[in-house]
Amino acid sequence: MDFIEEAGKREETGLEKLLRLEEDQEMCMEGAVHSVRDMGEIGFVILRKREGLIQTVWEEGKTEPDLGKIREGDVVRATGTVRTEERSPHGRELCLTRVEHLSHAACPLPLAIDKWKLNTSLEAKLDYRSLSLRNLRERAVFRIQEGLVRGFRDYLYEQGFTEIHTPKIGAKSAEGGANMFKLSYFHHPAVLQQSPQLYKQMMVGVFDRVFETGPVFRAEKHNTRRHLNEYTSLDFEMGYIDSFMDLCRMETGFLRYAMKLLKEKYEKELDLLKVTLPDVSRIPCVRFDEAKELVSEKYSRKMKNPFDLEPEEEELIGRYFKEEYDTDFVFVTHYPSKKRPFYAMDDPSDERYTLSFDLLFKGLEVTTGGQRIHDAAKLLEKMEKRGMTEEGLKQYVDAFRFGMPPHGGLGIGLERLTMQLLGCDNIRDACLFPRDMSRLEP
Repeated sequence: MDFIEEAGKREETGLEKLLRLEEDQEMCMEGAVHSVRDMGEIGFVILRKREGLIQTVWEEGKTEPDLGKIREGDVVRATGTVRTEERSPHGRELCLTRVEHLSHAACPLPLAIDKWKLNTSLEAKLDYRSLSLRNLRERAVFRIQEGLVRGFRDYLYEQGFTEIHTPKIGAKSAEGGANMFKLSYFHHPAVLQQSPQLYKQMMVGVFDRVFETGPVFRAEKHNTRRHLNEYTSLDFEMGYIDSFMDLCRMETGFLRYAMKLLKEKYEKELDLLKVTLPDVSRIPCVRFDEAKELVSEKYSRKMKNPFDLEPEEEELIGRYFKEEYDTDFVFVTHYPSKKRPFYAMDDPSDERYTLSFDLLFKGLEVTTGGQRIHDAAKLLEKMEKRGMTEEGLKQYVDAFRFGMPPHGGLGIGLERLTMQLLGCDNIRDACLFPRDMSRLEP
């Protein structure tokens, strides 16, 4: 009878061991062949591993098999001796004695992934996504994105939040409207959730503070550089708040934590992409109506929509605060009630506006949040004013009938945050496998 034990630490086969071993010591290393350069009697076989690129040297008469049998995309186990070489990526290289194939690339690679920058279209990169991401710069985008999610989780754990996981199929959507993906769920009408809003509010009555990272779906017929039909949302909801400013302060704390984490743990990727992290030591806030007036006056732009910010206005607000306060972030607060969901709390001093906000990052909205209605009677009153019923929302409303603390929360678009942080031209560059109006594959 065999019993499975806990996995032990695997023998090092990567960069750390290569740097640690003495000159001429033997080493075995596994990796993917990133590029092959045939120089005649010698050749350079560059291996790609999670730590980066490692240079190995093939020598005629000393290395098996022939260099011609090693091609880009192969996965190999390389055996050789360690040698110091200042011109190699890490000052060390492996002089090969034997290369054993673990798998063969069946055909030449359609993209030159070994180039510094992929010289191809966005569509080609997305069509061959599993291949284009093998390029170091493309891959670095998602290492940094990992750091943002890691920072979000770690910071909120420190602040006493509980991580939850809510369903993505529901009878009713939190946001309403026409931009919902509808489906038949065992002969019952259902929708893909536009946000975890209803569930995370209910869970405030259970855990006080909750957060979630997960996909959300918007059936918006947009084909712009800033929209996706499925994206990852970083959500939190917190109870016993004094005002929606508590939420702004919590997000500011997360951003500071995340930027510090990226600087300490993701320096290699930041350097590779030449990213300068933004200053988040202070983030200004401005009322919605004031922001519109400021950019209208300074940039001589006529206000067209009194109830929402147009993309050009967001860009101008970002530009204004960069020029006046040298900041890349700004909270825009007190959005009109007409453009906010039914659960948004109206400002008691002027019910035309809500106790809500967006966070703009370099002129693009990356966060929407605010204080919620926590009184059942007021919630039902607002629903009635909007012509809504409890159909599909009864369990949600019941949570308020049973008592809920003052609370609020927000949702951060991960891909938008990544896009603005890294200066990507298109949000699809910041999504592993984008879903838009025309793309369901890969």
